[in-house]
Amino acid sequence: MIDLDDTDRALIRALSEDATLSAGALGRRFGLSQPAAWRRVRRLREAGVFRGHRLDLDAQALGFGVTVFLGIRLATKGRTSLGDFERAVQAIPEVQTVEHVLGMYDYRLRVVARDIPDFERVLRRRIMTLPGVGSVDANVLLSEERRPGPLGA
Repeated sequence: MIDLDDTDRALIRALSEDATLSAGALGRRFGLSQPAAWRRVRRLREAGVFRGHRLDLDAQALGFGVTVFLGIRLATKGRTSLGDFERAVQAIPEVQTVEHVLGMYDYRLRVVARDIPDFERVLRRRIMTLPGVGSVDANVLLSEERRPGPLGA
């Protein structure tokens, strides 16, 4: 774990809001020279604080009007069934996230679809046919508010 000071935390917050900020813009915002800001960002990247760069896509604008969270319980649990399930679920393009969890479910999936009939098709033809699936619970997303997390405070 890397030791973070207030400036590091401020840089992380700023980059989490806009990953396209240049070292010069970060330096101006936080009273650093461009090289000093660049060195700090490079140190954070090398320490593994940043895992990559991603676009935040608007599913609605791309024609995906429905988001459903699925709780999956596997019928059998063992290394083989977990591996088989994980490999197969990665091939479904509508599945945005796969989380292996402890508790009521074995996995939690975030699935997007164009509409409810499209979701039903994905559920019946793709999700329910995954290896090891025992039961599935669904929660349809009504609205979403993104929160910055512990470093955003």
